[in-house]
Amino acid sequence: MSLQASVIMLGVKDVERAKKFYAEGLGCEIDQDFPGFVRCSLGEGSSKLALYEWEAAAQDAGVSAEGSGFRGVSFHFIADSRDAVDEVMQAAEAAGGTVVKAAAAAEWGGYFGYFSDPDGHLWKVTTAT
Repeated sequence: MSLQASVIMLGVKDVERAKKFYAEGLGCEIDQDFPGFVRCSLGEGSSKLALYEWEAAAQDAGVSAEGSGFRGVSFHFIADSRDAVDEVMQAAEAAGGTVVKAAAAAEWGGYFGYFSDPDGHLWKVTTAT
């Protein structure tokens, strides 16, 4: 058996705010919506995205809820074109995210930028080449 990421869960401070950001702002389809927990579809062939109240997520894992700054994780979306990268970056910012690194050409020939969601989770939006 090989390891697969069926669902990626993000601990968030405000589930309703996160739901609005991902569903309304970035177009993710909600497939479960409960108080304190939402699960979204990221599209065919992708993992699901779960949004869970920060404290409850920490308690579920049996760890401290304290923590800030870079968490050692970023999510990557490979877009079909530079225009698609720009479109996702603009949608994220319009939905309440923060552009932390504006999209620009990379020395390796691609094009990418970073945004963070309202809870500081980093997303890299990039072209493959």
